Amino acid sequence: MSTDTTRSVRTPAAAPRAAAGRRTPPLVLLLPAAAAALIALLPLGYLGVRAMERGWGFAWDIVTEERTLELLGRSLWLTAIVVAGSLLLGISLAWLTVRTDLPGRRAWAVLATLPLAVPSYVAAFTWISAFPSLEGLPGAAITLTFACFPYVFLPVAAVLRGIDPAQEEAARSLGSGAFRTFVRITLPQLRPAAAGGAILVALYVLSDFGSVSITRYDTFTRAIHTSYQASFDRTPAAVLGCVLVVMTVLLVLAENRTRGRAGHARTGRGSARPPVTLRLGHGTGPALGWCAAVAGAAVVFPLATLGYWLTVGNSGFDGEKFWDATLATVTVAAVGAAVTTLLALPVGVLSARYRGRLAGLLEQSVYAGHAVPGITVGLALVFFAVRYAYPVYQELPLLITAYVVLFLPVAVASARAAVLQAPPVLEDVARSLGRRPLQVLREITVPLAAPGIGAGAALTFVVIMKELPATLLLRPTGTDTLATRLWTETGAGAFAGAAPYAAAIVLIAAVPSYLLGRRS
Repeated sequence: MSTDTTRSVRTPAAAPRAAAGRRTPPLVLLLPAAAAALIALLPLGYLGVRAMERGWGFAWDIVTEERTLELLGRSLWLTAIVVAGSLLLGISLAWLTVRTDLPGRRAWAVLATLPLAVPSYVAAFTWISAFPSLEGLPGAAITLTFACFPYVFLPVAAVLRGIDPAQEEAARSLGSGAFRTFVRITLPQLRPAAAGGAILVALYVLSDFGSVSITRYDTFTRAIHTSYQASFDRTPAAVLGCVLVVMTVLLVLAENRTRGRAGHARTGRGSARPPVTLRLGHGTGPALGWCAAVAGAAVVFPLATLGYWLTVGNSGFDGEKFWDATLATVTVAAVGAAVTTLLALPVGVLSARYRGRLAGLLEQSVYAGHAVPGITVGLALVFFAVRYAYPVYQELPLLITAYVVLFLPVAVASARAAVLQAPPVLEDVARSLGRRPLQVLREITVPLAAPGIGAGAALTFVVIMKELPATLLLRPTGTDTLATRLWTETGAGAFAGAAPYAAAIVLIAAVPSYLLGRRS
């Protein structure tokens, strides 16, 4: 079976992984993976302690009150809209750029990844500054959909390149048209990738703070922030955070069930054949129009709006603050991405090469931080530092820890996928020649998986430099990032003053986003 064949099979009984799964994981992987899991679980411990401070009865009263149920409905409704929109945009653009003769499809594929470089709060700033009437659900849904659909586009495009075209060709030979073949044959094979992208979108929406605050749409994250700001009593906010965690766990479990039932495999033997490119014919014009509309709304419009505010007037622009914020942003994002990737590597290797409850538990634990809003993660670490590690309070290590908690899943997912693509037989050969686990990891596994791990580090860099609520709480004294400066200016209604910081965020994040798009 070819390497492409092995990649396309989504069954736990795959021979290489099954063979690896019978081995006991080495301590060189277990110890750092356990450390990463403990760091990720810190905010959940904080939530539990805070939520139960006044007893189960008080917590239950908060959960069942009308305001909480209203927030639940608003959060779920926004999530459903954004997930549906992201699936529509991501799948359609992936199919057009991978499977058709769309003119300039490589350029359109790169444009489809560039929204990763536009933070949701920057997108919200551009839309609300241009159309104030979009405040509320419309503005939040538009900004989050255009910010999140690349999370669906990237995995679906990758699967479209790798799946066996034989079934599609058989369907067409039996008289099925292109659309019917896509719906009945191709789309079911895309379900695991689409479901994985959809869960990332859902988690992003549930934990988003910046865009819903700028568009003034009340969700759990905004209510938690308001509760923390308005009162010294942290218990209500902690209870709301627990509800948000439960929602996230239920979504992850639902996605795991979808992943377990779905699969696709090549038929026949031999090397994989590329699928036949579909000719659009008269559909070329509408397809180009669709791609242009999405790129225009997701990339061109935010950049044009930023350009407008840059030219309107920045007489009070402070160049020294701008450059200090830029340097601080690049520094903390680079350090955060490096530390997060290093901690994610052992977890990704365990998940890819070893089966069992312990490896599964460690992998699931690192996703815990993704279920907690950044504001809650920040306050949990403040609580921990003040009581147990005061020297690191408002210092860089504490901020880096927050980034690890929040974005470890991004790096773990990339590391796991990269290791799965590396032939495990080479590791077996190295072990048979007397190499120790650390030597095998350093000399075989990491070099083979390096491109995928590097892509994960680049993506982690992008998401870290865009992070806002935890950075607001934990940044070192006297330090501002581009995101916090942008937040300060927009909070004062100074759209022209905020534009340089927003533009810098987009330009810096565009470099790794472009490279990711080229790689895809």
